[in-house]
Amino acid sequence: MLEFLLALLTTATVAALLWPLLRMRLPARDRLSGELAIYRDQLAELERERDAGTLKPAEAAAARTEIERRMLAAGDAATTTTKGSAKAARASDAVQKWLPPALSLFVPLLALGLYLQTGRPGLPAAPFADRVAKGGTEHPAPSRQLDVAGLLAEARARLAQDPNDAEALAALGEGLTLEAGGTVTQPALEALQRALPARPDDARILYYLGLHEAQSGDSKAAIARWRDLEAASPPDAPWLPMLRAEIARVAKAAGIELPPAAPPPTGPQSATPQPSREQQEAMAQLTPEQRQQAIRSMVEGLAARLADAPQDRAGWLRLANAWKVLGENANAADAYGRADTLAPVDARILADWAEAHVRQLAPGAVPSPQAVAVLERLEKAEPRNALALFYLGVAAEAAGNKPAALQRWKTLLALLPADAPIRGMLEERIKAAGG
Repeated sequence: MLEFLLALLTTATVAALLWPLLRMRLPARDRLSGELAIYRDQLAELERERDAGTLKPAEAAAARTEIERRMLAAGDAATTTTKGSAKAARASDAVQKWLPPALSLFVPLLALGLYLQTGRPGLPAAPFADRVAKGGTEHPAPSRQLDVAGLLAEARARLAQDPNDAEALAALGEGLTLEAGGTVTQPALEALQRALPARPDDARILYYLGLHEAQSGDSKAAIARWRDLEAASPPDAPWLPMLRAEIARVAKAAGIELPPAAPPPTGPQSATPQPSREQQEAMAQLTPEQRQQAIRSMVEGLAARLADAPQDRAGWLRLANAWKVLGENANAADAYGRADTLAPVDARILADWAEAHVRQLAPGAVPSPQAVAVLERLEKAEPRNALALFYLGVAAEAAGNKPAALQRWKTLLALLPADAPIRGMLEERIKAAGG
């Protein structure tokens, strides 16, 4: 309906502009008349110079004779004009009359064709919460708007301290994409590609890389990347509805027939309810920023449900991972802790838990006692873990135990490759600590 109204408005506007052009009658152009007017002006100028005395009478007479000769020659040339020349003149007049209206019609038609080819004409104008409410499905509204400017500012501040911070690079890529209205720009793509080697399983990075492939015309690669992400995600991961909706949208637009999805795994599952088909379809119609807000709303809804079911350990782990993907590291650390109280987490989850703690630290800050406790467990499970070695060294130095700090940092330095960006900083800390 909206595109019809816009087309109608465009038609009315173009018609209002064309009407005076179509009614305008071009005056017949006579070349002889133009030439004679020039010669008359020359004769008048000649008379003025003669009266002023700047031109001798003999010279004035000769010049007048020459001008009159040219006037006669122009008259003879006009009488010998061919019929083809007259037709050419009429054709030129027709082009000048009809070209502006034709261009006025062509430009909006071209814009409409490009919009229908690359745009989203079916995107509803109503917010996600309103559309779901009209469908009769309850869904918590987003509690806060996604602060794209704040996301970018925080990511850039962290990258100024550590240019290879994978989490900050992922946040920068996401923020630049949202800032561009959902288009994965070249700077966003570069940030995501730099973050990928350090975080190959990050759902956010994989989603936006797939979105770039879809926007670049490689729909098969995008769908393949997203299907791999879908298979690796927990069954009730908050981003799955949006991901599945994007897979279906891109496949439909590219004419790709999707293979049937893998059956859900059997066995005990969390009691967390799955998003309905209506919610998944509604998710497909949202802009990237609205999707982020909807995902945040779903994560907050999961947190509210877990408050009523605190024994759901799998739910707490899923919530922790979701908060971590959204960059809410304090909430992620708390959710990991809730899961750990129900049953001790393994080394892989300990690494994620420790990372959620250290991501909260300001540059140069010392890890909190809670973070140190998690890092010590991680070091015990993985003695060569770089995160544990570095931050436990920082905590030991702050506590005055420089030998313990030097031991961990020297172990870490020996593990780092020769071109590791943090080697220089680590060597300076070792030297400052007396190593």
